[in-house]
Amino acid sequence: MNIALIGSGGREHALCQKIYDSTNKKKIYCIPGNAGTSSISTNLDIDFLNFNKLLSAIKFYNISLVIVGPELPLVKGIVDFLRKNKIKVFGPDKYAAQLEGSKAFMKSLCKKYKIPTAGFKICKNKKDIKLFLAQHKMPVVVKADGLASGKGVVICQSKNEVEKFSSEIFSGKFKSSKKLVLEEFLKGEEASYFLIVDRNHFLFMGSAQDHKRVGENETGPNTGGMGAYSPALIINKKLEKKIIKKIVKPTLYALKLKKHPYTGFLYVGIMIKNNEPYLIEYNVRMGDPECQVIMPRLETDLVQLLMASVNNKLNKMTIKWKKDKCMTIVLCAKGYPNKKITSRRLKLNSVCLSKSSFIFHAGTIMKNGLIFSNGGRVLNIVVLGNVFLKIRSQIFKIIRTINWKHGFFRRDIGWRIIKNK
Repeated sequence: MNIALIGSGGREHALCQKIYDSTNKKKIYCIPGNAGTSSISTNLDIDFLNFNKLLSAIKFYNISLVIVGPELPLVKGIVDFLRKNKIKVFGPDKYAAQLEGSKAFMKSLCKKYKIPTAGFKICKNKKDIKLFLAQHKMPVVVKADGLASGKGVVICQSKNEVEKFSSEIFSGKFKSSKKLVLEEFLKGEEASYFLIVDRNHFLFMGSAQDHKRVGENETGPNTGGMGAYSPALIINKKLEKKIIKKIVKPTLYALKLKKHPYTGFLYVGIMIKNNEPYLIEYNVRMGDPECQVIMPRLETDLVQLLMASVNNKLNKMTIKWKKDKCMTIVLCAKGYPNKKITSRRLKLNSVCLSKSSFIFHAGTIMKNGLIFSNGGRVLNIVVLGNVFLKIRSQIFKIIRTINWKHGFFRRDIGWRIIKNK
């Protein structure tokens, strides 16, 4: 069958490669894709937020299944639109996508269904903020309510910082946010837990730990992610049972009650404190760069899994994993995430990859047969192996071979697990 994959990042290249490896696909179309996906699929330069144009392309190319990579089209209701037009699509509907699209929606659901999360207040004005600050010690986490490309969350060390960032949100810094959430700060270790879900069932889809801050030793501003590794060794069987019982099942039950059962990938972002999981955030799609370290470990045919979710038959599937560990380091353009990025040429011809190493493109574009950077996070260098320290060393070698003078990367990805070896 013909498959369309919506998105243009490293996550989409990793998904595209796994779809390409499947025996259940005929042709792959990436909308719009990047320089990496162009070698294993047909890129279509279509604005996927123009749903009518997208539908015309889906019909023209005889596409049987649409997979939605990023969060924005999900939050805007692409699944509802395509289903209404009798197109099979993988992902949650607009109502369920509020789990990521609105921090206030997610937090309210936690409160109603007693899902463990940080103490919070939904704030619509400065008076709400003062009330919260009067009752909580610093630091305090400020979160823009809507989507903000990973830049809508700030851990504030003083009341002045809280008031400054809150004012920016109220003044329209993020178009999606007219309100914000203030949260108590939870000190612990973060991890990402992934599921694939249909209307009645769910299956474990891997775990990972991400590195959000731009600088080594977790310094500097938040980014979309500077690197990740899988599995997250901190998540043991006992903790996993708690995540499912206290967080996942109540959430899926709540959405079912509202007649909007969840389908698609579900990313459970948790903070682990004293061996207890607290829900930090939900994402309604695969993480980026977590997807890039989960897909290479997956042995089961991805297209079979996606179709099982769409057809509500996940209970008939078993997911098999490679024993290998996996890590990615993101090669970014200098200036990311704060400065304007200039497009620069990339030369990858001299890079020889083994069967256990990959380069997933993120912010790249093909021009006249040449590859150019096209964004802040440019390439994901990914390696499978047995020991994280050796995996990271192998990634460094590949980055040295790429020798892109316009880029930078973090050298301490995996510090939590490598320092404990």
